[in-house]
Amino acid sequence: MKDVMNCPKCGSIFVKAFRPICSNCYREQEANFEKVSKFLRKKQNRTASVQEVHAKTEVPLDLIHQFVREGRILRSHFPNLGYPCESCGNEIQQGRICDHCRDNITDGLDSIKKTEQLKEQIADREREKIHTYTTLQDRIEKKD
Repeated sequence: MKDVMNCPKCGSIFVKAFRPICSNCYREQEANFEKVSKFLRKKQNRTASVQEVHAKTEVPLDLIHQFVREGRILRSHFPNLGYPCESCGNEIQQGRICDHCRDNITDGLDSIKKTEQLKEQIADREREKIHTYTTLQDRIEKKD
């Protein structure tokens, strides 16, 4: 049997073939995209922010963010449009997280790596101590 599932938007049952939502929700989504696209085609609206587009078209913010994230609305043509960072919620133009969050993650991973290297060095020193045999004669010779 094909992939039968409930639509995540409306809950109706549909066969998942090409889209993750049912046909009715897809038509509604496309109508909303057309509203946003029509609004942004006007020259005076090309510098509108996501909140302005939402206020004028009454299209939900998450749907506008989805259009930008998917590349259906080109960020190069509309510089003030973006979507929220998945970590902190700041508006970004590309990727999944902002530069600040990416730097925090990278710094955290670097510190973990340095800590592991330090632990390895300490363990290596301890192993050297264990495998070093000295006799009483060796100790006396070292003192002289």
